[in-house]
Amino acid sequence: MSPLLTAALVRGALYLLFWSALIGVSWSSLAVGLVTSAGATWASLHLLPPTAQRVRLLPLVALLPRFLWQSALAGWEVARLAFAPRLALRPGFIAFPSAYPPGRLRNTFATIASLLPGTLPCGESEGEILFHCLDIEQPILEQLTDEERALARVLVESGDV
Repeated sequence: MSPLLTAALVRGALYLLFWSALIGVSWSSLAVGLVTSAGATWASLHLLPPTAQRVRLLPLVALLPRFLWQSALAGWEVARLAFAPRLALRPGFIAFPSAYPPGRLRNTFATIASLLPGTLPCGESEGEILFHCLDIEQPILEQLTDEERALARVLVESGDV
């Protein structure tokens, strides 16, 4: 089965499942749900075509506690800085050489990395993401490298399965 057909079937089934969860299951709603799901599938395949990379479910679930921990840690750090404004911060910019080319994967990585305390992606070039940092003397490049590795464990090339 072609990757495009597989993606269409999976997305269509998920859209129909979502429709049924929202509207309920009856013959009339199922007919409208099928048409709506087909339209949503067509639009999603044109707006977000399938790529050679897929997501591994178990490593994605394993990434969730890390993601939640980083969120809590970032919130704590912001609160600490707000209530202790006399801290000696050294704000600045750091260019991180990302392994991901510009596109969805890089955007996903930048979104996850924005949860690191005191970092915010603010620009990019072909090979780098520019981060604004509250304290450039922190080990930010190492933290970003760790985050990129954690995301890479979730992804798999289609041929690897």
